[in-house]
Amino acid sequence: MDTLDGWIERLLNCEALTENEVRTLTGKAREVLMEESNVQAVSAPVTVCGDVHGQFYDLMELFRIGGKTPDTNYLFLGDYVDRGYYSVEVVSLLVCLKVRFPQRVFILRGNHESRQITQVYGFYDECLRKYGNANVWKDFTDLFDYLPLTALINEQVFGLHGGLSPSIDYLDNIRALDRVQEVPHEGPMCDLLWSDPDDRSGWGISPRGAGYTFGKDVSQSFAHNNGLVLITRAHQLVMDGYNWSHEEHVVTIFSAPNYCYRCGNEAAILEIDEQLNYNFLTFQPAPRRGEPHVTRRTPSFLL
Repeated sequence: MDTLDGWIERLLNCEALTENEVRTLTGKAREVLMEESNVQAVSAPVTVCGDVHGQFYDLMELFRIGGKTPDTNYLFLGDYVDRGYYSVEVVSLLVCLKVRFPQRVFILRGNHESRQITQVYGFYDECLRKYGNANVWKDFTDLFDYLPLTALINEQVFGLHGGLSPSIDYLDNIRALDRVQEVPHEGPMCDLLWSDPDDRSGWGISPRGAGYTFGKDVSQSFAHNNGLVLITRAHQLVMDGYNWSHEEHVVTIFSAPNYCYRCGNEAAILEIDEQLNYNFLTFQPAPRRGEPHVTRRTPSFLL
């Protein structure tokens, strides 16, 4: 515990762990995550967070607004790495917090927690730059295979990174998946990490090239089949930090403010209390000296 607390203290100051420390940490984390389910049970009260994408100082702002661990319980819905400048520090800190407080911090897999995606969008290059080799990248991407795919809060609120799948009608279908692998290009595991809600009914082809779009009829049927009152997910940039869809049966939460340091979006987290009442907290980017002011306009290449 003393070692973990020391690591957490350093990481809270944005000081990266050594290569050997990362190897030890990911080994400990694997043991913790192996015990968790593909549909991991989480008890309210809990604060649900969307994508953070290596934006370390904004993660510090999130903890400042949402509360420190272990005083606040957290469920993170994936996408800890890529895009931002501090993927190493962000993912190291969240994994440390998971190992230190396994019943208070829950971390799910996002579509960026994969070997293929991180080689394109920044995490791999960041590891090479900070450590001089790819060992830390390999240790973390091997660990990503063990992250739970979804969570179930008080049996009624479903949390996941992306969305639903035409291969999955029941939570037991998710429980039956073998998750310990690189994210496949297609199939139910891929869909859970890549799909998006849509205004059109039924299933549609996703413009992302992976997963599907799904309509209100799909989410309502899935909620009915599984006794759910809400589906919480991340994965999409939304300018106000959160966005309701499907007659408030689905909510998208995005927790990286001013995404990519240029999108001008707000970020949000979702507090859920013991009675399953919801409260959104929105926040702006943590102040950074010398950063230009940005307008609230979403670059088309990010949509």
